[in-house]
Amino acid sequence: MAGDPELGERFRELIDPLRYPGTGVPERDLMEIRRIKARIETERLPRGADPTTHTKIGRGGLADVEWTVQLLQLRHGHAVPDLRTTRTRAALAAAAAAGLVEQEDAEVLDAAWVLASRVRAAVMLVRGRAGDSFPGDARELAGVARYLGYGVGHSGELLDDYRRTTRRARHAVERLFYGTE
Repeated sequence: MAGDPELGERFRELIDPLRYPGTGVPERDLMEIRRIKARIETERLPRGADPTTHTKIGRGGLADVEWTVQLLQLRHGHAVPDLRTTRTRAALAAAAAAGLVEQEDAEVLDAAWVLASRVRAAVMLVRGRAGDSFPGDARELAGVARYLGYGVGHSGELLDDYRRTTRRARHAVERLFYGTE
């Protein structure tokens, strides 16, 4: 934090009851948050994009993990101070440590977040510009696969691993974010 640390701490103490209400999140607000996320899933995916390989808003991708973690923060941040972080992975670990999510779900979500982040970084290096989807060009895809440690000719294995990882993450999101079982 920049500036006076004492002032920053006093400000956080002032706003934390608003950010993390002790009463939790009202059911109507939960419904609205879930509705907004569902709308984003249907409307924001670029035309022609494969939802199984879009790292940001595809199924089990970064947004799924981040929305799930942020909902846990809203619901339980008042009682679990370690959830009060801007770092997704740290908040996810805190949620698991507090028993808010099963350790297996936390590991699945973390693995998806890490893999999607690594794919985005590899796409940036290979293409020279940011991208949220796997390259359609075979050479670029091979470059992404090589950067991520896959051998020559194993781009399909990368795609299979990514889809498997994010499919498992999406199942956890369905339970934790949408409340389905």
